[in-house]
Amino acid sequence: MILHLYFARKFLMTFLSISALLFFLIAMVDLIELMRDLADADVSFRQVVQLVMMKSPTTINQILPLIVLLTTIALFVGLARTSEMVVTRASGRSALRSLIAPAGVALLIGLIAVTSFGPIVAALSNRFASLSENYRSGGNAALSISSEGLWLRQGSPDGQSVIRASRSNADASVLYDVTFLTYAPGGGPVQRIEAASAALLDGAWALRDAKSWELATGSFAEAQAKEFATLSLPSTLTLDRIRESLGTSSGVSIWEVRGFIAQLEQAGFSSRRHQVWLQAELARPLFLVALVLIGSAFTMRHTRLGNTGPAVLTAILLGFALYFARSFATILGENGQLSIILATWAVPVAAILLAVGLLLHAEDG
Repeated sequence: MILHLYFARKFLMTFLSISALLFFLIAMVDLIELMRDLADADVSFRQVVQLVMMKSPTTINQILPLIVLLTTIALFVGLARTSEMVVTRASGRSALRSLIAPAGVALLIGLIAVTSFGPIVAALSNRFASLSENYRSGGNAALSISSEGLWLRQGSPDGQSVIRASRSNADASVLYDVTFLTYAPGGGPVQRIEAASAALLDGAWALRDAKSWELATGSFAEAQAKEFATLSLPSTLTLDRIRESLGTSSGVSIWEVRGFIAQLEQAGFSSRRHQVWLQAELARPLFLVALVLIGSAFTMRHTRLGNTGPAVLTAILLGFALYFARSFATILGENGQLSIILATWAVPVAAILLAVGLLLHAEDG
């Protein structure tokens, strides 16, 4: 039990050290990138640092498998160089038994990442998107799905516009039963437009069967209402930004994703990508355990045997290959070419079986 706790503590400390180092490097890169992107905006250095602190955790969450793999390699190479692993194996402890503590810590890290760190990253990602858009264009652009339909918000220096649609086509290019409500900068609503449909073109909304009301104070809006067979309204939104908001789950907490899926389906969108993301998140702790087993299979030997460099390189390349296979299977699942369960759980399970096979081969020759 004491040895398990010792290995677990060393694995956790190595994991925290590598995570802190990578976070610092990522933050420096993000800082340079954001300072360049926001060079023309009236943004202070403190605000840029604030954006970096919101953006960098998302990257850490994405490269978590790489961090776990590097942690495993660093741990067992260090144990081999100090002969601690040799002593452990000489005492009669098998390789698989020695991996209980590191694998358990990796499983715990995966569970914390999915249940706690993931929702925090989602909230930070939403806040980063809101603030960065506000700094760039002077207004926010947001998308929300609710039981009442689809809600959009587009911003510009001239004011904000809130858009509500009862439903949309599958690729979000056309909205139906649409209401536009325009607000003056720092003031109340100034115009309301209702239309049967609205298609988003380059830099403009193309409305069909529209009716417009001016909401100026002291005026009778209905008497001054105008009807249009077609009407064009300027827009700061693009189809790519809307589809990206619908297609990514980075801004949705795992605790809310099932409700978000139901709202997507009610609004007429496909929720398959979010279903795949949910299952992939649930399978992530298992994938981290697989990477621990893979990394240890090539590094649980004494350094005097030589070929430590090639063994470490092989472990890293195999880890990247498994990560690529998992990502590729996920894409196939999102496109409907694989079932959701097969696309998200097959690679982690296969990786664990492969790693156990390698460990048993190294153990028994």
